[in-house]
Amino acid sequence: MRVIGIDPGLRNLGWGVIDTDGVRMAHVANGVCKTKPGSLAERLLSLHIQLSEVFTQLRPEAAAVEQTFVNKDGAGTLKLGQARGIAMLVPAQAGLDVGEYAPNAVKKAVVGVGHADKVQVAHMVKMQLPGVDIAGPDAADALAIALCHAFHTRAGGTLAQALARAGA
Repeated sequence: MRVIGIDPGLRNLGWGVIDTDGVRMAHVANGVCKTKPGSLAERLLSLHIQLSEVFTQLRPEAAAVEQTFVNKDGAGTLKLGQARGIAMLVPAQAGLDVGEYAPNAVKKAVVGVGHADKVQVAHMVKMQLPGVDIAGPDAADALAIALCHAFHTRAGGTLAQALARAGA
């Protein structure tokens, strides 16, 4: 299964794509959709166009997005939420359900602790996807989101198989 992870941001929206086959995972691509200064509408349109192109080229089969956390700046939180809307809209337009994960859940799944810093996340992504050339911190976070979704999907499938074997 091909999974895309998306780390929403208005200036930098990170994305990372992995292929999973059982317990094996392989890096496909990663990058950052960047916007230039301009109106909010222009920046959101730019993110939509760039992320749609990633979907057209790489054709993911599953998607996951990091949940927005609320910070002290209400206006900044609203803008991030709008970028997150684009991050959820593009997969929905491709017919995909979108998994949503809290930042601490992603860190716990990839690093083992929920309060890991960005350096630790990037290091563990490199350990789990040997040879990966990460396009930056936002792309590293997006790959971590994709890995988290793959772990959760695999665990859910394992549970479903066990229940089926048990006749439940």
